[in-house]
Amino acid sequence: MSYPFYRKLLPFFTNILFTRQISNRTAVMANSKFEYVRTFETEDRCLPNTWIIVRVDGKGFHKFSADHGYAKPNDERGLGLMTYAAKAVMEEFKDICLSYGQSDEYSFVFRKECQAYSRRSSKLSTNVCSLFTSAFVYHWNKYFENDRPLYPPVFDGRVVLYPSNKNLRDYLSWRQADCHINNLYNTTFWALIQKGGLSPNDAQVRLKGTLSADKNEMLFSEFDINYNKEPLMYRKGTVLVRKKMPVTLNGVTRQKSEICETWRYDKRRILARK
Repeated sequence: MSYPFYRKLLPFFTNILFTRQISNRTAVMANSKFEYVRTFETEDRCLPNTWIIVRVDGKGFHKFSADHGYAKPNDERGLGLMTYAAKAVMEEFKDICLSYGQSDEYSFVFRKECQAYSRRSSKLSTNVCSLFTSAFVYHWNKYFENDRPLYPPVFDGRVVLYPSNKNLRDYLSWRQADCHINNLYNTTFWALIQKGGLSPNDAQVRLKGTLSADKNEMLFSEFDINYNKEPLMYRKGTVLVRKKMPVTLNGVTRQKSEICETWRYDKRRILARK
């Protein structure tokens, strides 16, 4: 009695059996006497139902910007490249609902419901930081004349959790206030050097103990600079949000999510979106 149909399937089942034997053998090898070292790994899952902030910050960027001829007090090319790298991160991580950047830092806001990498803090921070850094280097020649930087830039990353919407709003307000304070100081500092002819040390002495009102008056009365008319990107930073935009293809209009750049964010709209 012959079974031609089953004979045709015999190689298939033989292959499955062989694959299972290899898999079982691999599993036994993986569960070796050395596997105990995994017990030294620490659990770093972010708390559930919390906003996850991954902040990327430049390391030694005073030297890096000086070595690469950044304009002072603000370099539009450098800020543009930072934002371009941030957009690359948002394209990869769809759970990021908002990003805020200023100077050499960018903060990425992950939704409370985010389950990327099982909410492991180390995975989120390292992946965001490495992608941001590689995008910064890869797209360098889009903003600077030379093909690549003189040496690799370094960014560090950290994760901070915020349980409430108010905490998140206060965090973003804190970073924007930091942007204003630093930029006002830097604008006045470099005006004293570039237009006032002071040395860096003399400019520091001149600004010591001054308040915001003093710096604004100094800029206007001595250098005819109205700080309130400086570009918003310099004074308030850059906000990246996702917006639904109508896109027509083959006569059919659909809503497509696009990353848009602004200097302010609609708190109610961003925090209400799921």
